[in-house]
Amino acid sequence: MRDRLWQFGLVFAMVLTLVLMSGVSPSASTTPPTIAQVSRPNIQDAWAKVYEQVSDLPRENQYVNRETGKVSPTNTLVSRMIRYHQFVKGRPLAYRLDWKLTLGDYLGINEPILASSYPGFDNLRTNPMENDRAAINRLTRSQRNALIQALVNVFNPAASQPIAPSPSPQPTRVPPAETPKLPPQNGGARLLLP
Repeated sequence: MRDRLWQFGLVFAMVLTLVLMSGVSPSASTTPPTIAQVSRPNIQDAWAKVYEQVSDLPRENQYVNRETGKVSPTNTLVSRMIRYHQFVKGRPLAYRLDWKLTLGDYLGINEPILASSYPGFDNLRTNPMENDRAAINRLTRSQRNALIQALVNVFNPAASQPIAPSPSPQPTRVPPAETPKLPPQNGGARLLLP
């Protein structure tokens, strides 16, 4: 009997796994997508959206491509920062704290940035790392905060939308149950004497 139950459980688990892996969901057409399912912008295009939101950021796109010998206008400070953040450090794109850590790397107060792994070191004639760090250091605090906010807005649009508080039900106040009032018993005061 025990073996039969074990076999039934194993078959049930396999069927459930197959159903979940196939993506079949009876309510898939009626539920809204979760935050993880919302489409995120292409990393190659995200830098442009950041510059749209914060137009006074330096572009730092004067570097010459080794293969073409031409200036690569899409290889900007923000595009390299995004690639460093995701591909070199492996940090998630959607969270403000992770972007602040990356900013700390650029400011020299978090982790050191290695020139040999910085985006652009292998395909540009000169490594842009030092000039990128200097450009970030020249930003004011409000510009740095605007940069972080723009990156979060691009990669996590739900974070920029205020969450409407759901009305919480007011707890009903239950009066304490009354204890029956008993008259004092004779001799109770004598118990307090030494």
